[in-house]
Amino acid sequence: MTPFAAKIRQMRRARGLTQKEMAAALGVSPAYLSALEHGRRSPPNWAMVQKIIGFFNVIWDEADELQRLATLSHPRVVVDTAGLSDKATALANLVARHIAELDEKELARLFDELEGILEKKRKKTE
Repeated sequence: MTPFAAKIRQMRRARGLTQKEMAAALGVSPAYLSALEHGRRSPPNWAMVQKIIGFFNVIWDEADELQRLATLSHPRVVVDTAGLSDKATALANLVARHIAELDEKELARLFDELEGILEKKRKKTE
């Protein structure tokens, strides 16, 4: 399951809605919504994310969070390290080989650490 999938499923269930009801309101098939919620589809495009935001009537921070989660939710990631350092290639391969062995706490720690490093880099360039 992808982060976006988990979030929209949680939001739908919290409102007591079925996939069929939500799909009809969004103008998509129940099969599409099911695949999206199970992380078997590519992340929705910007327009679909906006429909979902409107459907749930969320604003500001929660809307931004849904958009952010959509960008982090491709279920089949390809990392092209051509032209990068040997360390970059080794890191990509290490993660690919062992990600399934990590528990949720370990994944969260690694994710937060990497996000922190990237945030510091962004702030330096601003």
